[in-house]
Amino acid sequence: MSTSVLIADDQDLVRTGLAMILNAQDDIDVVGEAADGNEAVTLARELRPDVCLFDIRMPGIDGLEATRLLAGPDLDDPMAIVIITTFDLDEYVHGALKAGARGFLLKDAGPALLVQAIHAAANGDALIAPNVTARLLKTFAESSAGGEAPPQPRFPLTDREEEVLVTVARGLTNAEISEELHISLSTVKAHLSSLMTKLDARNRVELAMWAFETGRI
Repeated sequence: MSTSVLIADDQDLVRTGLAMILNAQDDIDVVGEAADGNEAVTLARELRPDVCLFDIRMPGIDGLEATRLLAGPDLDDPMAIVIITTFDLDEYVHGALKAGARGFLLKDAGPALLVQAIHAAANGDALIAPNVTARLLKTFAESSAGGEAPPQPRFPLTDREEEVLVTVARGLTNAEISEELHISLSTVKAHLSSLMTKLDARNRVELAMWAFETGRI
């Protein structure tokens, strides 16, 4: 079954390029394109794609507000949003992740990582790209130092959960975590589920942010 994707970016060439990459995959189908945030929200609500791929900076409402409207924490049925952005310019990515985005990519990330991010979001997961997410989350964790303290977990984390949390923040996939910690994939998933429950996190992006905010990375 194909994964349906909506692309929103105000640059025609970017939208066309992204659509070509994704439509070249046997199991991904681009079902709509939008040139601004208002159109993106309207199409997303109309088409209900499996994944929305949004630029952070768009005319009308930006990717941050569009993400909040479609995937905000107050929604009963949040949509899967992936932000595609430029690291040096987009200081609002942290806010987009807080608003419910399931990860983000740089616009030069390459086809393989783009496809991986779409599949991860469609499966209810979130892509944490090494050397991209880590840099960005660390920057915002440092900039927020001295502000509101990160929430405390519902219950203390076990030593193994602490290890899994750090690997998530480093950008490792479940398979890579399994290999590095010498545990099964089902055990990795069990630890992730426990972490999300204890930290009130909806996905591994929020786990990574908490790890950075609490100085674990």
